[in-house]
Amino acid sequence: MKPYILLLFLFLAGSASVAFGQSSAELKRKKEAIQREIDLLQKNANKAASNKKLTLSQINALNAKIRLMQNKISVINSEIKNLDNQIHENTNTVHNLKGQLGQLKKEYASMIRFAQRNKNGYDKMMFIFASKDFNQAYKRIKYLQQFGQYRKKQADYIQGKQKDLNYRIVILDKNLREKSSLLQEQENERKVLGKNKSEQSQVLNKFSRQEKQLRQDIASRKRQQIQLDRSIRAAINREIELARKKAEEEERAAERAAAAKAKAENKPAPVATASKPKTSGGYLTATPESARLSAQFEGNRGSLPWPVAVGTITENFGRHMEGQASYTNDGVNISTAEGASVRAVFNGQVRAVDSQLGRYYVLIKHGEYFTVYQNLRSVSVSKGDNVTTKQTIGVVAETEGVPQLQFQIRRGMAAQNPEAWIAK
Repeated sequence: MKPYILLLFLFLAGSASVAFGQSSAELKRKKEAIQREIDLLQKNANKAASNKKLTLSQINALNAKIRLMQNKISVINSEIKNLDNQIHENTNTVHNLKGQLGQLKKEYASMIRFAQRNKNGYDKMMFIFASKDFNQAYKRIKYLQQFGQYRKKQADYIQGKQKDLNYRIVILDKNLREKSSLLQEQENERKVLGKNKSEQSQVLNKFSRQEKQLRQDIASRKRQQIQLDRSIRAAINREIELARKKAEEEERAAERAAAAKAKAENKPAPVATASKPKTSGGYLTATPESARLSAQFEGNRGSLPWPVAVGTITENFGRHMEGQASYTNDGVNISTAEGASVRAVFNGQVRAVDSQLGRYYVLIKHGEYFTVYQNLRSVSVSKGDNVTTKQTIGVVAETEGVPQLQFQIRRGMAAQNPEAWIAK
């Protein structure tokens, strides 16, 4: 049973190694993705560095970069922990293989000594001829043959175990080198993070000196955003009103058809019953097509594609404070590459394309849901166009020297947090 037990142990150890390998690959991909976001933010920061005036976009981008660097260090820590598990598993495997190999060699040595003592052909013949009958003689011949074959198999088995041991030692050595490299990478990232935190302190000092000007900038931005949001809400209100009128007209048409049918059949006219008042969502999903599209959109919560191919969120959804100034973001701000294409995140119909202060926004309807794409330099769709997932609808513009998209998701009038809807 010993060979089978050893094989089972090696299989389990191998399975654990495969599981760790998959996890390591995922962590590596995650780390690379974070680094791409950091590089993009750094590229935009370098471009905006010529502007001596401190801007809110610069502050948000620096805070986002520090957050990403902390995430990257956390991923490196997970990689190191993963490697420690692999090192522990491989060390145990090496120790067990050495023990098993030693035992196998000891047993093989005993077999060799036995064979040496009984290598005389005369002794073998006497062993066979001493049988009490032909059946026992046949069994003794088979025993001698099987003993020779087993000895050869044991020699091959020992060689195989020696190869396994050498392989495990190589893997263990590789693990140790990888861990050393990760520890060095972790140390380098901590140094860079320390520099960025120092830069953050300098920015905060600069902020305190320019706080008055920054508050004015925030107030100006807030006024612009209020104007934009008012325009967006008006467009959504128009959609709700259109849906309401259409639903009421269809209801009246159905009543007229029922009355005409009753008259033709000489029956009393049906008494009109007061319809139950609908919500805005009820009007927006009154048709089967709208209801199905709305359900499909909701079914993709957490897995919608990003509205840009590359980017990182520099300003989150909700209320924000900068010094004494406060403002609310009904969506998220995404810093992206210069000239990046803006994409629809789901199938739908363009219900508004408008420009405010030289920038465009696009409103797309998905049943009772709406997506809003603000701060576009140019657009490639018109009102009434049907769009598909990831279809280009325009090109992002720059805000304070940084290519930035403001993206919203609304259920009727209610603003939703886009981070809960787009893919992680």
